[in-house]
Amino acid sequence: MKAGIVSLSVIMCLGVMGLGFASSITPALADADDAAWIKKCVGDNKREGATPEVVAAWCSCMNNKMSSEETLSITAWEKSHPAEVAACDKESGWK
Repeated sequence: MKAGIVSLSVIMCLGVMGLGFASSITPALADADDAAWIKKCVGDNKREGATPEVVAAWCSCMNNKMSSEETLSITAWEKSHPAEVAACDKESGWK
């Protein structure tokens, strides 16, 4: 998972899922691996009480904080990275 902001291709991929959050994320470079991790994260967190746009923004933020060599899912990685979770909660508007 590359550090960096989600690309337009990731936004379009998740937008196809009906999330409609394209305006909340700034496009940059990412790869298909990032899109897959973010999609899994969105699925893992869709019942956590936040809007789909907030969940997608949070998952993108967490993906961006992880190294590209990380093998854990975002959901598993968050358990041992409370500072990053707090930062992404704030950035995404998750309450």
